Amino acid sequence: MKKLMIVFSVLWLPGISISYGQNKSKVMVMEIKAEIDPRMTRYVDLALDHAEEIKADYVIIEMDTYGGVLTDSKDIVDRILDLKAPIWVFINKDAASAGALISIACDSIYMAPGATIGAATVVQGGTGEAAPDKYQSYMRSIMRSTAEHNGRDPRIAEGMVDERIAIDSISAEGSVITFTTKEALKYGYCEAQVESMEEILKRNGVANFELVRFEISAVEKVIAFFLNPFISGILILVILGGLYFELQSPGVGFPILAAVTALILYLVPYYLNGLAQNWEIIALFVGIILILVEVFVIPGFGVAGITGVGLTVGSMVLIMINNDFFNFEMVPMNDIIVASLAIFGGLSGGVLLLFVGGVRLSQTGFFKRISLMDTQAQSEGYTSNFNNTGDLIGKTGTAYTVLRPSGKIMIEDQIYDAFSRGDYIEKGDTVKVLEIEGSTLKVRKVTA
Repeated sequence: MKKLMIVFSVLWLPGISISYGQNKSKVMVMEIKAEIDPRMTRYVDLALDHAEEIKADYVIIEMDTYGGVLTDSKDIVDRILDLKAPIWVFINKDAASAGALISIACDSIYMAPGATIGAATVVQGGTGEAAPDKYQSYMRSIMRSTAEHNGRDPRIAEGMVDERIAIDSISAEGSVITFTTKEALKYGYCEAQVESMEEILKRNGVANFELVRFEISAVEKVIAFFLNPFISGILILVILGGLYFELQSPGVGFPILAAVTALILYLVPYYLNGLAQNWEIIALFVGIILILVEVFVIPGFGVAGITGVGLTVGSMVLIMINNDFFNFEMVPMNDIIVASLAIFGGLSGGVLLLFVGGVRLSQTGFFKRISLMDTQAQSEGYTSNFNNTGDLIGKTGTAYTVLRPSGKIMIEDQIYDAFSRGDYIEKGDTVKVLEIEGSTLKVRKVTA
């Protein structure tokens, strides 16, 4: 039997305690009263880390949840089983699905009157239909091994997952097991019916105790907020919009600052929560670099651009889901769909922002203050042409370099900057000057 117990609560502040007498046992308090997802996984990790830091003597989890993501539930169970302190769970309403699994992992289970535990069939998010058998088989094995670890009937644990399992006097084939408080007491899935956590402590002979109430910090609340797929989609929109407006008005600074900030807010929460792996982040930056190379170094849209877009979009999706280096066996299809919708929604919104917002931005007073709005016409003496090239229109020459579509041409032993109308022109081809734009010549290929 373990010697320590901890109680968690998202509503209470760390460092604030309630004391009863001298030589007090230290009890930390927490609640699991939300969906089991990456945010809850990180919360539990932080709570258990804090419990170890303060050397708490006892653990209780106040439970009321309908479940959540299978992989996150398994991570929480592993963390509970590894903790040296005993963990007792108080189910004050429901411990369904993943909540049942986490409860069975605890050393002792206590239930309030009217509470329930069970119904651990894995379902597909959104539809509510039973997930494929590979998920059910995985959940059955976890439930069985966890129940065995704490001396509970593993057959009953499997029956909470699989409706095909019939157990005499407990459940018939065709329905999964869900216990009320009295039924859980009868079949060894509850130690006692209690009204409060204080009653749990009293039953275990803990008279003098100090309650250490745990709450995640403001920074962790921000991290949890940005783990929301909808928020991730908005951040992607800000990244695209910031890059676009910075390219439209180089040197302004604010758009690129917004893009960098959004990128950090997108990556850091997923990295801290263990979803974003190093190779996924590297793939993202490689994709961005390839896109920039395609835009600024290799005109057109070729292999670099297509590869860059693929790496960027693909890595953003992978960052949001709990895959094991392209192993999606335990990743629910709903998670993949949600991540994909968030990414493509952000990209679509970004493109829309570029077309609509770009025009409106150029008409704002702020943009006019930071941008040159006057037309510097040649008739007023303005020119960017430092060469006497006015008499070159209509002349022919040869391509001194490849034009893709820009490059250099040679006319009468003089080399000039030039660009085509979008066509690629090979070195040595004959070209004709069509017009002059600034200090650059617009040319076309002369065919026989």
